Amino acid sequence: MSDFRIDFLRFALSCDVLRFGEFKTKSGRLSPYFFNSGLFNTGESLLKLGRYYADAALTSGVAFDTLFGPAYKGIPLVAALAIGLAEKGHNVPYSFNRKEAKDHGEGGTIVGAPLKGRVLIVDDVITAGTSVRESVEIIRAHGAEPAGVLIMLDRMERGTGTLSAVQEVESSIGIPVRAIAALPDVLQLVSGDAALGSYKEKIEAYRGQYGVQG
Repeated sequence: MSDFRIDFLRFALSCDVLRFGEFKTKSGRLSPYFFNSGLFNTGESLLKLGRYYADAALTSGVAFDTLFGPAYKGIPLVAALAIGLAEKGHNVPYSFNRKEAKDHGEGGTIVGAPLKGRVLIVDDVITAGTSVRESVEIIRAHGAEPAGVLIMLDRMERGTGTLSAVQEVESSIGIPVRAIAALPDVLQLVSGDAALGSYKEKIEAYRGQYGVQG
């Protein structure tokens, strides 16, 4: 189980989700690596992704009763996690939201299981934390408790202040954020791969300039 983080990064690399080189981020920084979760776009990759999410959820230390995926990116992710957990013997209900309320049929903005108990929010990454904050509002409005957030990768780099986007969410909302993998795992991956070893120094320099402590 402890090896799933590096295995996940190798999987992401094989899907071209994780790339190494020189990439300009939205903030204008030149990053030595790039992570594009939208390229998990086949049935097989989504199935495997759900298993890695399940490993991360079960080792997160976060207790949860229900899963929630914020529209739109979180919808396939929460379904994949639910399947991954079911494969491991944990049959957990899940739901997601619509962007606009439906005024016919079952109505409302929530699709799937009712939001009850402790709810784990599932997303790809946290940049500004907007979808997480919206999810927390939705969950609390339904009388449930946001238990935590599960994402794919924590880049562990500063936002506009001294904290990372993940740390800002944990500080402002008061719930834990867990990731399948984080920056130290990326460093471990390149350190153990001869083809990627040349990126170790660049990633460490980038971390020194823009990183936060875990």
